[in-house]
Amino acid sequence: MSRNAKIFAGAALLLGALQGTVLGAEGDLPLFDAHIHYSKNTWDVLSPAQAVAKLRAAGIVRALVSSSSDEGTQRLYDTAPDLVIPALRPYRDMAHQWDWVRDESVIPYLEHRIRAYRYGAIGEFHVDGPDAELPNIRAIVKLARQYGLFLYAHSDADAVERMFRHDPEITILWAHGGFEPPDIIDRMMRRYPRLWSELSLRGAELAEIGGLGSAWRELLIRHADRMLTGSDTYVPEQWLVLEDDARATRTWLRELPLAAARRIAYENGEKLITQPFRRAAVRPWASP
Repeated sequence: MSRNAKIFAGAALLLGALQGTVLGAEGDLPLFDAHIHYSKNTWDVLSPAQAVAKLRAAGIVRALVSSSSDEGTQRLYDTAPDLVIPALRPYRDMAHQWDWVRDESVIPYLEHRIRAYRYGAIGEFHVDGPDAELPNIRAIVKLARQYGLFLYAHSDADAVERMFRHDPEITILWAHGGFEPPDIIDRMMRRYPRLWSELSLRGAELAEIGGLGSAWRELLIRHADRMLTGSDTYVPEQWLVLEDDARATRTWLRELPLAAARRIAYENGEKLITQPFRRAAVRPWASP
């Protein structure tokens, strides 16, 4: 079966499964995981098939994957095109996580990869504060608009605001909600209607003693249409606790109204990421 046949067959099966999903006694909603990496530091620990098996075992029905290098993402996509949505990281290894913003080779690299492969986003990339004014950031904002991609930014609130000043019409997925407190995330999402947020690595803050904290609960309900979940498998150890993370996520999701829980668990990911990616199955600039 060809890759495209696998994609559409898998998508049809998944759509049927999602349409029939209800929040049962265990609260086992399917999850769209918006923060998966399959980088070089994991290749010797988990094969692509093993990594995909872990995602499926955790009840993850779709995953936004970016890796250093992009070869890891392509390996997972080739293994499970029904499950994986590729995102393109600007840096090819973690040693350049912060200095990539000054690397003149980054933009030609991104342009080459975007023309050769299919992606849903540019990122996850790291940039904070005034560095968001650098030419590389301005250039990726333009690339995102040119190729119909969103930006996936691990950034503080300052950098997010600067990127929106470069182009108010771009869409940004904010990794970890910038590790900002709920009131700052709320202010940012009220101000920027094209800002989405995922909450990987925030579980300990979300689930205070006795359950979901009131500030987080209010935030999640108010912005339930633009919140996503994630795991952030940035090191191999995170892959080993993937199922535990998924269970913890479902624990706090069960404390939300069903409609909000469903949106955050997987519906928002389908809307922001999967549907545009599937619609762009044939890109006019793609290589034959």
